Amino acid sequence: MGIKRFEDLEVWQKSMELVNKLYALTGKSSFKDYSLRDQLRRAAVSIPSNIAEGFERGSNKEFIQFLFIAKGSASEARTQLYIALEQKYISKDDFTSAIELVTHISIMLKRFIDYLCKSSIKGEKFRLRN
Repeated sequence: MGIKRFEDLEVWQKSMELVNKLYALTGKSSFKDYSLRDQLRRAAVSIPSNIAEGFERGSNKEFIQFLFIAKGSASEARTQLYIALEQKYISKDDFTSAIELVTHISIMLKRFIDYLCKSSIKGEKFRLRN
């Protein structure tokens, strides 16, 4: 059967869950640093966006490159969550929940990258077309 759309990828679904969680956290009145809020939201949005763009490129080599960008954005979001916690913009419970999710996404991305690196499949654009 296989994956036909990026929306079918569990890592993309989890990253969308993270986007929604971080939009909710940064929308609270306690989150007063609008620059950090915007940067955290951009980092979160970058994760599923890069997964989607890489998927649509049609080659595993390009897909891997975009997955690494998504993984970097996940690390950026994790750092910004630490800052938000230290500045008391988010609660310890909200921080823990968000950090666990973004860390899980990073692990999923790493495993996916490893899988694609070992795969003999080059990608959609390299298939013979009739």
